[in-house]
Amino acid sequence: MLGIAGAVIAVYVCLIAVLFFTQRNLMYHPAKGLGRPLDSGVQEMVAVNLQNPDGQKIVSWYKAASTNKPTLIYFHGNAGHIGDRSDKVRAYLDQGYGVVLVGYRGYGDNPGNPTEEGLYADANVALEFLARTGTAPDHWILYGESLGSGVAVEMAYRYAKTSPVAGVVLEAPFTSMVDAAKSHYPLFPVGLLVHDRYDSLSKISKINAPLMVFHGTKDKTVPTKLGKRLFDVATGQKTAHWVEGADHNDLYDHNGAELTIGFMKEIWLKYTS
Repeated sequence: MLGIAGAVIAVYVCLIAVLFFTQRNLMYHPAKGLGRPLDSGVQEMVAVNLQNPDGQKIVSWYKAASTNKPTLIYFHGNAGHIGDRSDKVRAYLDQGYGVVLVGYRGYGDNPGNPTEEGLYADANVALEFLARTGTAPDHWILYGESLGSGVAVEMAYRYAKTSPVAGVVLEAPFTSMVDAAKSHYPLFPVGLLVHDRYDSLSKISKINAPLMVFHGTKDKTVPTKLGKRLFDVATGQKTAHWVEGADHNDLYDHNGAELTIGFMKEIWLKYTS
């Protein structure tokens, strides 16, 4: 019996070690071969090369807003690259909103490897670029998709005290990466293992901006309870849509773009009236 118990413990410890040392490979799934905006059907967007603090040239895509329209800054999730989000931002471009598809290190053809602090740095560079074009934070709608929700919340939190953004939209968000990991690895001490924590729960009440959350009730990747808990802790003007029947990756088949445009129109009308 002691031999069996020892073997089980040894296997368990080995699995913990594998999770610890490979966790970023499990967390991030970048795709290569970005191509041009034209190739992805968003020909009105242009590729911009931005240098991050680590000296890496990061490609994002950008389209300026029509007169008196805000700009949606899109922080995508853990898989693929910005070109894979072209269908999702099509509706915003057609409505005359500005759009920035924020590129991350290690995604598309960008150099480097993704980490929490690295993604924050790349996001901040994209926002600084937008500010240099003359588009101020009060014309920004920060949009975070899944893992990107952690990036969006961090950016809103950074700007909250000095230059609050116009609004924040979170698609299938989580409270923290630790909580999300626990839902997939309940038998492991993930709180002690996770490097990139994306702790949105500690920041969401301090973003100082209108918030919309939408999340599928059948989401098997990020449990809806995490989105609900994050929403409950948020303060100020907030709206939630718990989309019946939607999973993690099909919210735009359940009017995700329409929900987002409705929210943007509502807050922008109040802002400009």
